[in-house]
Amino acid sequence: MEFRQLRYFVRVVELGSMGRAAADLGVVTSALSQQISRLEGELSTRLLQRTATGVLPTEAGLAFLHQAQLVLRHADGAVKAAQQARLSGHVSVGLAPTTGSVLGLPLMQAMRERYPDVRLHLVEALSGHLANMLNARQLDLAVVFKADPGRRWSVLPLLHEKLFVIAAPGLPGLPGGAASRPVRLSALAKLPLILNSGPHGLRSTLDLAFAAARMQPLVVMEIDSLALLMDAVRAGLGATLQPGAATARLDGSPLVVREVADAAASRSNLLASLCDDELSPAGLAARVVLADVARSLVVSGRWPGATLHGA
Repeated sequence: MEFRQLRYFVRVVELGSMGRAAADLGVVTSALSQQISRLEGELSTRLLQRTATGVLPTEAGLAFLHQAQLVLRHADGAVKAAQQARLSGHVSVGLAPTTGSVLGLPLMQAMRERYPDVRLHLVEALSGHLANMLNARQLDLAVVFKADPGRRWSVLPLLHEKLFVIAAPGLPGLPGGAASRPVRLSALAKLPLILNSGPHGLRSTLDLAFAAARMQPLVVMEIDSLALLMDAVRAGLGATLQPGAATARLDGSPLVVREVADAAASRSNLLASLCDDELSPAGLAARVVLADVARSLVVSGRWPGATLHGA
């Protein structure tokens, strides 16, 4: 027995006609009649009596009508209760500046669309600071680049990012060749670089990549603000090495952007959160939304240089 059959039966009795009920319900009369016959077959009793002017409920039909109306009222009440009991609460999410430049706005839009009653608190900070805030329970979840095995985090690998050389055209030390042609770190020995400082997760990745390439980078400046760093690059004060997400805010700036070919010049993005028994329902929901949005950005090509974990 289906709710659809109950609704059909009740409407037929209310209107006293198969034809009028079919028109009201937006179905053909034959389909409606078939559903009523199937309902009578399941109950092994006649519910409607056909007359020259329409249909009337039998005694069994009248008894069934009252119970069917009660069931439908309860079902409608259950639907309204589910719709009104929307998820609420608050959740705090941490993103590194490069990650936030590509993921931040789509995450805000998705949370507003799916969970409008959840208050989202976004924090943009260096990945090391995000890890400390997560440990101190100041964040519910964060996208980080390195998991701390000593912490009770729930960790989901999200994606891998390639790194790119970004520089003003004509900057001394910039390797020649087509813009689409990848470069190796060993070719950047004379290129003045503006990088994040040591504690930053990206800088740790780069230092390991430089060591693997057996070269000493020419670091002329350290800046821990993505906006200021990119301003310095636009001004021709040096080049930088950043993931593709950093190019999301270039706004058409005439900069050279070339992929780094070294395998070590890449980083993983991990979705770290408090363990499940500490995470609120709003936090659990936000974790699912963030992972969905990140995957969608990668699949649609809107996260430059990124590939899904395991792809």
